[in-house]
Amino acid sequence: MTGKSSHLYLIALGSNQRHELAGSPQKIIEQAIEALEMRDIDVFAQSSVIESAAMGSSRRRYANAVAVIASDLDPPALLRRLHSIEIHFGRRRNGQRWRARTLDLDILLWSGGIWSGERPALGIPHAAMRDRNFVLGPATEIAPDWRDPLTGLTIRQLFHRLNRPKPLDRWQSPH
Repeated sequence: MTGKSSHLYLIALGSNQRHELAGSPQKIIEQAIEALEMRDIDVFAQSSVIESAAMGSSRRRYANAVAVIASDLDPPALLRRLHSIEIHFGRRRNGQRWRARTLDLDILLWSGGIWSGERPALGIPHAAMRDRNFVLGPATEIAPDWRDPLTGLTIRQLFHRLNRPKPLDRWQSPH
């Protein structure tokens, strides 16, 4: 990387569709992490790959992971790079959310704190990050003390909050 100040990013990776060359969703995630490593991006850590339930209209289970990367790229430039990697793995953007996809790469957090760009597709921290076990679980493995700049809570705290037992609805009978 160049001598400019480097940014750290927490990146989410997801796949739930086979690729004719790359193989299963788990293999796609592994290869996508390798694809992130390039001249101006260093992969510092990667979580294990987990399996999670489908969201939205898709019926296929997902393979998910998280990586910590360093790059001199600012958030919009990094997002463009992530989109080019998605396209390389056969991702087609058709405007429908939560459809089966070969690869989905999202910026979750950035060492610069909050980013709200001109594109609505890019907001850091990621808007749904706090509500997704398939993101927070792997993120807890590699970046448990990284703080959400909006809540001030660590990844570990967000994960435990999401998974703590919920009080029974007082209107429900225990029998």
